[in-house]
Amino acid sequence: MGRAEERRARQRGGRRAAPRRSSGTPSNTGAAESTTVIGAPSAAVGGRAAARRAAKGGGKGGGGKGRIRRLFTWKKILGTFLGVCLLGIGAFIALYLYVDIPKDNAAAQAAQRQSNVYKYSDGSMLARDGTVNREIVDLSKVPKEVQYTFVAAENKTFYNDSGIDLKGTARGLLNTVMGKGAQGGSTITQQYVKNYYLSQEQTVSRKLKEMVISLKVDRQMSKNEILAGYINTSYYGRGAYGIQAAAQAYYRVDAEKLTVQQGAYLAALLQAPSQYDWQAASDTGKKLVTNRWNYVLDNMVEEGWLSKADRQDMRFPKPLEPKPTAGREGQKGYLIELANRQLEDQLMKQEGITRSQAEAEVVDQGWTITLNIDKKKQAGLEKAVKAQLTSKLDKKKRPVDADIQAGAASVDPETGKVVALYGGVDYFKHYTSNATRTDYQPASTFKPVILAAALEENAETQSGKPITANTIYDGTSKRPVVDGNGDKVGFAPENEDDQNYGPITVQTAMNKSVNSVFAQMGVDVDMKNVMDVAAKLGMDTTNEQAVPAQTLGTMGASPLQMAGVYATLDNHGKKVTPSILKKAEHNSRRVELPNPVGEEVISREAADSVTSVLTGVVADGTAQEAVANNPKRDGQKVAGKTGTSDDNKSAWFTGYTPDLVTSVGLFGEDNKPPHPQVKMYGAAGEDRVNGGGFPAQIWAAYMFGVTKPDARFDLETDQGAAVQPTWTPTPTQAPTTQEPTEKPTTQKPTETPTTQEPTETPTTEEPTEEPTTEPAPTAPTSEPTDPITLDPARPDNDQ
Repeated sequence: MGRAEERRARQRGGRRAAPRRSSGTPSNTGAAESTTVIGAPSAAVGGRAAARRAAKGGGKGGGGKGRIRRLFTWKKILGTFLGVCLLGIGAFIALYLYVDIPKDNAAAQAAQRQSNVYKYSDGSMLARDGTVNREIVDLSKVPKEVQYTFVAAENKTFYNDSGIDLKGTARGLLNTVMGKGAQGGSTITQQYVKNYYLSQEQTVSRKLKEMVISLKVDRQMSKNEILAGYINTSYYGRGAYGIQAAAQAYYRVDAEKLTVQQGAYLAALLQAPSQYDWQAASDTGKKLVTNRWNYVLDNMVEEGWLSKADRQDMRFPKPLEPKPTAGREGQKGYLIELANRQLEDQLMKQEGITRSQAEAEVVDQGWTITLNIDKKKQAGLEKAVKAQLTSKLDKKKRPVDADIQAGAASVDPETGKVVALYGGVDYFKHYTSNATRTDYQPASTFKPVILAAALEENAETQSGKPITANTIYDGTSKRPVVDGNGDKVGFAPENEDDQNYGPITVQTAMNKSVNSVFAQMGVDVDMKNVMDVAAKLGMDTTNEQAVPAQTLGTMGASPLQMAGVYATLDNHGKKVTPSILKKAEHNSRRVELPNPVGEEVISREAADSVTSVLTGVVADGTAQEAVANNPKRDGQKVAGKTGTSDDNKSAWFTGYTPDLVTSVGLFGEDNKPPHPQVKMYGAAGEDRVNGGGFPAQIWAAYMFGVTKPDARFDLETDQGAAVQPTWTPTPTQAPTTQEPTEKPTTQKPTETPTTQEPTETPTTEEPTEEPTTEPAPTAPTSEPTDPITLDPARPDNDQ
């Protein structure tokens, strides 16, 4: 190999091997050295090239990776992205050219002029509701500061934007595609376009049309024209469309007389009209609308539309009570409101729309809504309240009588249907429905939930014994509750009338509604478990703390909620969510109503055991006189629980037969605005309004007229008052600690109830799971002296 050839080989990087010399050709030293020099670089360079090819996936086994890398180069990715963007821009331009601004939404306007029709479950007419309340006003008649409240609430950049919020619209489109429903982000222009030209449906095509039309509207109309259209077409609740109707509905003034504070409330109201209506709002609703009212005014200060000094002097302007609306007199208004709310809930879930949008889709939209309300049962419930309560109230003779409010809900436990409902004396006289309000304590009607949690969790006393209907607890009033370490938890509730019961069974404690027993049981079960079971059964435990004080039923609840909780117990642990809706029909949409009865949320054994125990409350407890001994009772089997709040602001009886559940609540509410809660002492001439009084009397008068006398509880349990005994007491034996356990008959029990406290000195052993196999206890010779025999153990020897 000559020097020239060697040089060319080096220039080729050794990719081509130099020709080998013939083995017979003589070789000098230089030639040999040349061969060695050429070979080494060639091998090195070839190795590096092979490595590079391997790294790039060019070698064997790496061909797939190489092809992928060649396919997804940054140039190709960038090109694809730009291509998609160009296609999207082109499609949007085409859409922009294709979509014109409609003259108006004729279909929507026509639908708004249609009344909703409401029917009883049998198809007969209940009410026709919906006279469109709309009056267009010129923007010049709306004070400028009031105009600013709507801009501050909905779209601070309104005066400067192009009519759309690209980020919000993109988010809305993505949520629609992913089925997550609607979220905020629309401008005032977009909301106006949706209200006036389109519909509330959540589809990609509708959102794209909204965006295109909004851009065109922003170019063709002035901001004042758009704002005027927005505030004149929005729905404010109370059947009011537009700011003029809203001003009259909430403040009895024309729009031109609205103050900034009032305007801020109306602007805040648009987010959820019914929920934020002060006169009907729950405590949560009032808090939310107050926060939003403050948000509106703070935004106005931020934008320079309101001075800080003026802002500081402003107070929340509580709206007036609503005017009577045709078709809603008596109980009709309460039934219509609940039906509308449950339909809105379903539309929100089904279509992913907001509360405000759902209300706009329901009110005055031409629906035919059939309710589960049974005409006979509804009439019976109204008659019972009048006979047992309202006819006995005389506000001229006793001022407190004007402060008594009654609410009730009746539910079929097998189907979950709300068959009757009592919201108040008259929808026109008391706008808030007492059947659905959640601002009063359910008191001792919460105790069955504690027992249900104990049974569901297989909880034990602090001595390790299972909690059953026969477990013995200390019923001493004001007894300090202790934890598993024997330490006081800082809670020592007083029993009603500060009565001491000493050692008693759980069954007797339920019959007598002994606070000290269930306070300790709640800690034994763990209050977190109690609250979890309460939520499973249907109570709203949101933002509620799992503390021992909850054992007194201090959280808010409504008769409708409590009816659902007890219906779940009556239905053997299968969740019952009370529904007033049987069918909702519309000419342009279909609504699938969910089954009110769901999956099992607590075991049948736990639910049936609670039912068994609650029969004792009726047979030998706080409801004995009004329910068990009621002359109208025709053999009906009943389970239930009374409840009376410590300050006598509420009183309850929630009970059930095998085929129907009804919850009745009485609430002390000041007859004068702003209607704070008040005590009911002295009402109707009674020293104290107890759950075993008017609520139980109303319950019995209604239930014993509409329930089947031959229905029987089908219970799978071996404990509680309804359990058949395994032995027969003899005359010489002292009563046992167990409730009457004979098979139910249509006759009153002839034997003495056996729910009294134990009469023997407690031993160091707990009652067994099946105490009926033990000999009956003998009469005591002295008072119990050994504190460690009680469950839970007393923290001090002198207690």
